Amino acid sequence: MSSDDAVKPVPYARRRPTGEGSSSSGSSHRKRAKFLHNFNDVGEDGFDSSCEVEGEGECDESDVAKVEDQGVKMDLTEDLLHMVFSFLDPPNLCKAARVCTQWRTASAHEDFWRTLNFKDRYISLEEFEDMCRRYPRATAVSISGATISSLVMKAISSLRNLEVLTLGKGHIPDGFFHALEDCSMLKRLSINDATLGSGIQEISITHYRMCHLQITKCRVMRIAVRCPQLETMSLKRSNVAQAVLNCPLLHELDIGSCHKLPDSAIRSAATSCPQLVSLDVSNCSCVSDETLREVSFSCANLSFLDASYCPNVSLESVRLPMLTVLKLHSCEGITSSSMAAIAHSSLLEVLELDNCSLLTSVSLDLPLLRNIRLVHCRKLADLDLRTIMLSSMVMSNCPALRQINITSNSLQVCLSFFCSNTLQYRSLNNGLFGIAEISHTKAGQLNHIGFTMPILARSRSNLTSIRFISTSLVSLSLGGCRAITNLELSCPKLEKVILDGCNHLERASFCPVGLLSLNLGICPKLNILSIEAPFMVSLELKGCGVLSEVFINCPLLTSLDASFCSELTDDCLSATTASCPLIESLILMSCRLIGSKGLDSLCSLPNLTVLDLSYTFLVDLQPVFEFCSQLEVLKLQACKSLSDTSLEPLYKGGALPALQELDLSHGTLCQSAIDELLVCCTNLRRVSLNGCENVHDLKWGCSHGQVDVSPALKIPYGVSSHENVLESSQESTCLLQNLNCVGCTNIIKVEIPSRAHCLNLLFLNLSLSRNLKEVNITCLNLCFLNLSNCSSLEILRLDCPRLISLFLQSCSIDGEAVEAAISKCNMLETLDVRFCQKISSTSVARFRTSCSSLKRIFSNLSN
Repeated sequence: MSSDDAVKPVPYARRRPTGEGSSSSGSSHRKRAKFLHNFNDVGEDGFDSSCEVEGEGECDESDVAKVEDQGVKMDLTEDLLHMVFSFLDPPNLCKAARVCTQWRTASAHEDFWRTLNFKDRYISLEEFEDMCRRYPRATAVSISGATISSLVMKAISSLRNLEVLTLGKGHIPDGFFHALEDCSMLKRLSINDATLGSGIQEISITHYRMCHLQITKCRVMRIAVRCPQLETMSLKRSNVAQAVLNCPLLHELDIGSCHKLPDSAIRSAATSCPQLVSLDVSNCSCVSDETLREVSFSCANLSFLDASYCPNVSLESVRLPMLTVLKLHSCEGITSSSMAAIAHSSLLEVLELDNCSLLTSVSLDLPLLRNIRLVHCRKLADLDLRTIMLSSMVMSNCPALRQINITSNSLQVCLSFFCSNTLQYRSLNNGLFGIAEISHTKAGQLNHIGFTMPILARSRSNLTSIRFISTSLVSLSLGGCRAITNLELSCPKLEKVILDGCNHLERASFCPVGLLSLNLGICPKLNILSIEAPFMVSLELKGCGVLSEVFINCPLLTSLDASFCSELTDDCLSATTASCPLIESLILMSCRLIGSKGLDSLCSLPNLTVLDLSYTFLVDLQPVFEFCSQLEVLKLQACKSLSDTSLEPLYKGGALPALQELDLSHGTLCQSAIDELLVCCTNLRRVSLNGCENVHDLKWGCSHGQVDVSPALKIPYGVSSHENVLESSQESTCLLQNLNCVGCTNIIKVEIPSRAHCLNLLFLNLSLSRNLKEVNITCLNLCFLNLSNCSSLEILRLDCPRLISLFLQSCSIDGEAVEAAISKCNMLETLDVRFCQKISSTSVARFRTSCSSLKRIFSNLSN
């Protein structure tokens, strides 16, 4: 813990002055002077004589006597105020001082102002002297900035109770270190980013009570420390070239990143502290094995050593039997022979060997080892660990790794259940490319294990089969293990599994697991699948094109996406629906083997609301109409085996009363069947007829030689709809909101008059209908109309007062027709006329005049 963390001095420079006449716009030193002046104004009795009870005037003696008779005391004693204020932080003490003179006096008590913080804040010498006189018992002071040299001398001469002193960002004169011994109570001194003395002469720090010394990022050539009670010392990132220590009780020394400190100086400093427990020499490139050997002889209790980024360290003949933490990141001298030295540290618990580029094998018998890191060890081929306490192993980007042998009671529960000869307990022979992380929540209970591979060209993994049986495993990552073909998990508490890159997986069993959702769409070769997950609600098999055997037992499953599972059979679907009765969304797109038998199993799904049968060869949809009474979305894209009468139960028998969305895109239904759907299925809100070649002119509400497709009431089965169209169209309004007819090449004319009663139509898309010539629409609530790429469009009449967006991109219509069309669209905001050859820049300029609501006109012409 740094001294900054241990002591948080009070930010006096931010305190606002109290009392009348204070101003928020004055300079910081004026505010501080006013703050001190207000504290001086407090009367001896601690009360402000001008205070009155609001609305009552001054209290007379009879009122006071009356209150006393009732045994009620309205004022607080000094002791009680002192107790209450002891719980307040400095900012709240300043606020309390504004209440009254009594509180002002109580909040100014020196017990509450033992810490003075002027770090990164300006304060003059006069103000600082005043603070020292006011609070002579202050125990902590923080000073930084240009005035530090004068302020620090005043602090150590005035504050005799000073225990913590924090300095920085300035020049500290030699006189400070000579006078430091007079500050007899000082226990902690922290100096950061400062220049000590003249920079040439030796700085001597002598103190007989100081326990903690921190000199970081400082500019000093030579330093001598004589502190018999010193326990911790840090010179981190200072440019010191020589350090002489006389600190017999020092147990923690940090000289990391002292690049100018030679090996001999490091050796002398460390060996002069026989009680040393922790030593950090990271980024000291000159540190040698000889120095570490001397340290091992002189510091028998050393338990923490960080020699990272020290290229000359190989640990040859170094013996550190008490070591518990060893960090050797990026040490070029660490090789397989270094393991003999590490093996003598039988108490070692943490070992970090990241980026040791020459390390080829690790063989260790460390019974207490808990954590090990082997990241970016490019030449590491063999790993042999014998430890019963291992709880965390981080090991990635080791492309040469071929053999892993782990003996551990803590890992035996899971590792001993690996099947085949790929991974085994004690002998994991055939090459795991990288182990990412293994951790425990409790001793002996594995809850996370991860295998990762770096994404490298031509990288391969021989890991082909994995089997886990664990009652505590909650997270499993096999990302990048591309060679895995078989996976078997029996982990009832497993909540997360990552299979990214496992694109050769052929067999998978998750029985049982605690997963809530699972996506196996990234496993295109998956053939056999078993899932038993009592809590799973979502399963995605999209893209498992060869999946043929499926067992799914997920009683809470609500969403199943089996898109493009072209080998999925009726039997698999029947078994799944029987064991998952709560499914609400079922996607069977491109499941070409599904037939009427599979559809019969839908009777087991009373809650089904979404059904996608697109790109199938279904002929009879009767089971859907019979069993799916709650269905809201039905998608039948490119179901070209359906006959013209396949959907008759919808518009003649009133089937699927809850249906709101119907997708018949790229189908082969005849015009009359489509007309009947639009007429009779008035509950439909979204209809898609994209790419339907049999969709011809849409003339709603017209009967001049054309089929009238005006929306009407549902017509009972057996009664011709054409006999009732005109009558019913006057009585009913359809709920259709969205109609998509993209790419319907046979549409020539679209006419929707007001008598069509399309009051709910909001979105109409006729883009890519290249033969469309005439559009005549009167629709009160239409908001979006897309006629882009209707290259034959010549006539456009619109009476759509709420139209917001109109797209005419790449149309052959002229500017006058567009101007006339938008003149009645009072709310139009967006108009797209790009690539319209007959629209000139003059026409574009007139569009805003015709329609004042226009905000955006997209055109490739300049106005």
